[in-house]
Amino acid sequence: MKLLIAGATGLIGKALVAECREAGIEVHYLTTQKEKIEEKEGCRGFFWNPKKGILDAEALEGVSAIINLAGASITKRWTSRYKKVLLQSRIETARALHQALQQNRHQVLHYISASGISIYPSSLVQLYHENETAISEHFLGAVVVQWEAAADAFEGLGIKVTKVRTGIVLSKDDGALPKMLKPIKMGLGAALGTGEQWQSWIHISDIAGIYLHLLQHQLEGVFNAVSPNPVTNKKMTLLLAQQYQKNIWLPNIPKWFLRLILGEMADIALESQLVASEKLLDAGYRFHFVNLENALEDLLG
Repeated sequence: MKLLIAGATGLIGKALVAECREAGIEVHYLTTQKEKIEEKEGCRGFFWNPKKGILDAEALEGVSAIINLAGASITKRWTSRYKKVLLQSRIETARALHQALQQNRHQVLHYISASGISIYPSSLVQLYHENETAISEHFLGAVVVQWEAAADAFEGLGIKVTKVRTGIVLSKDDGALPKMLKPIKMGLGAALGTGEQWQSWIHISDIAGIYLHLLQHQLEGVFNAVSPNPVTNKKMTLLLAQQYQKNIWLPNIPKWFLRLILGEMADIALESQLVASEKLLDAGYRFHFVNLENALEDLLG
């Protein structure tokens, strides 16, 4: 099998490339930076420019599936300009890939797109499954709707489409975890808002494993990529503090202060998404890390 990955140099992409190489899957990857183009055993890079619709057609040769992980980070401050970047970086990459498949001969049968659980409305009590029709009214909800619509367009090419709604990815190297740990290591950790909001998380090895499972079993449709055991923000904060023998003594950080400091981006920390992963379990995926305690011990122990 030969796979094309967009976003292969990001947090999830790096872990997925490693999983693919271990499984004997040959990887082509796309990069907007020519200096990052490399050719190693089982892994070869190609240049593309999604904004201009440029993609080296050689990247498609022999490829039977595409995984698109590309998209600007949501952890930068959401100015009006950057909000456009967040959306366009997801839509433009999908469109560039779609256009390349229309214009070139190929063997692609499966398109797997990253997505987000931010599509679900914030709720302290509702457990969200993939068939949920309610959509968050906030900015990220609108982004995910358009992101998934761009993925659905590949069905018009006779290609199977899979959308992976991802929770908070935990990795010691990058992403949300190092940011959460910074105040805790300084002894300044505190729950955010009420602390009762649900946080649906996933270990980095599991999110890479999920993509590989979906690919190898040619599964299509929407899948929630989260651990079977979400936790509240308060519990996550306490468990993180325990890893460094720190006490949580500060009062909860109020919503108004978070919004003052972070602006609209505070929604990431304050919204509550209690998300189910039963569909993945029913599809045969077995999680390496089911409980947050074990995941943190693996990452930080």
